[in-house]
Amino acid sequence: MIGSSIMAFGLYNVHSLSGVTEGGILGMTLLLNYWLDLSPAITGFIMNAACYLVGWKLLGWSFILYSTIAGFTFSASYAVFEQFPRLWPGLADMPLTAAIVGALFIGIGAGLCVRAGGAPSGDDALAMSICRVTKSDIRIPYLASDLLVLALSLSYLDLKRIAVSLLTVVLSGQLIGFVQNARMPQAEG
Repeated sequence: MIGSSIMAFGLYNVHSLSGVTEGGILGMTLLLNYWLDLSPAITGFIMNAACYLVGWKLLGWSFILYSTIAGFTFSASYAVFEQFPRLWPGLADMPLTAAIVGALFIGIGAGLCVRAGGAPSGDDALAMSICRVTKSDIRIPYLASDLLVLALSLSYLDLKRIAVSLLTVVLSGQLIGFVQNARMPQAEG
């Protein structure tokens, strides 16, 4: 739940304000927010639910349970954050800084969720399902969804914003892996 809240905080206070986007469902929520003025709290929940339905048979019940909690917490947290003014409006004029700061929030938040055994976004469920069916490396569906959303985002972002968005996608992906695999210090006893 903490990881999902961290992600929602970063998406609301950094990415949705700065014009730096994410790939996958997070990026699609920003795209729909821009073009249709639909809240990511609603569109994120709907798209995540659809992806979880596609993959529920292949992923197991505990994954689905934790993922549902993570997805609901993200949407609820984003809805709460929308009730307050954004903390760093100046990031809109600093896309490189926004890409790095946004990647920290997304990477750490998603990494905590994955480490706990859940998926904060339906991207994970969808990528795992595609891998199960196609026997491909999981990085391929993740990269494909990120690139597709970034390509669609060219409809409202310039090439500079897309370039920094690609940076944030790469950084957040690396952070997710780092947080997921980080060793916790052992208490001496």
